[in-house]
Amino acid sequence: MSALQAQSQPQSQPLVKVRDLNVAFVSKEATLHAVNGVDFDLAPKETLCILGESGSGKSVTLRSLMRLHPPKRTRITGTILVDGTDIVAASERELSSIRGRLVSMIFQEPMTALDPVFTIGKQITETIRRHEGVSQQEAQRRALDLLELVQIPSARQRLDAYPHELSGGLRQRAMIAVALSVRPKLLLADEPTTALDATVQIQVLLLLKRIQAELGMGVIFVTHDLGVAGEIADRIAVMYAGRFIEEAPTEPLLEAPEHPYVEGLLGATVTPASRGRRLTAIPGSPPNLRTLPEGCAFAPRCTYVVPACRAAVPDLLATAPERTVRCIRPAGLRPPMPPAMALAAEERAP
Repeated sequence: MSALQAQSQPQSQPLVKVRDLNVAFVSKEATLHAVNGVDFDLAPKETLCILGESGSGKSVTLRSLMRLHPPKRTRITGTILVDGTDIVAASERELSSIRGRLVSMIFQEPMTALDPVFTIGKQITETIRRHEGVSQQEAQRRALDLLELVQIPSARQRLDAYPHELSGGLRQRAMIAVALSVRPKLLLADEPTTALDATVQIQVLLLLKRIQAELGMGVIFVTHDLGVAGEIADRIAVMYAGRFIEEAPTEPLLEAPEHPYVEGLLGATVTPASRGRRLTAIPGSPPNLRTLPEGCAFAPRCTYVVPACRAAVPDLLATAPERTVRCIRPAGLRPPMPPAMALAAEERAP
């Protein structure tokens, strides 16, 4: 059976099923292990946020769902199923049909994703006609509907505008319109609000939530911003050194993180709960993905490290329904806080 012949999925089946995903970039000098054994599911109409520092493997994981990495330099193993379609096994010809029709993507910088020599309307109509074979008139009608859906003012006039003639916020909305043009079942968003100012960022996030509710898409959203994750996600998966180290529904994870790294991220972030205390930085730097340590990659930066942490990569531990953590000493199983940490916490208290 062709990879495009997706079997119909019962409602209880995940829209996305990823198992043991590994992605490495190979060169003559070294092999960079960007993703190392990632597993996750995404339910229909659900939003999963992948959170972590730069270089943790977030965007590599996201782009793997569309096989956007350079094929000659990339080694992908594992299973990626989107609505029953095997993305890893798909041919290049099949992928060209999958991209946009089944899975679509919003990139971080619209000026690198939108073609500067074609109008916004042309880019939307050509996408629709290529995938659905409708008439030019029908494609133009739908392009106008899309610009109105993403709340671009004077939508009819904007169809004839070039990307450079729009502001950053309007370019981002135009790129969302292109991504939605053939009604994908899965929308991928790679830090789409990072380059926007705070006011426009909130507008785009609210827009994405509204459109998802209207169209019933699944969404995977990549960010390094805890505030953005808390605003848009149903679940959060925190990534470090190419692995998911904690995954949970949004509110429990942000209120009571279990992995020391996630605790550190919250401690370094301005939130309503951080008022009256000093923000703390996570010591050290993320590991080199060319030479990962044998044990827990976070061990060199961790306050709670013990020799067993350096011996082997911790298994994922289920600590509650729909909650996992990759740590041998998660929050509920740790000894009392070391005296130095307790003293530092006391000094930060109001």
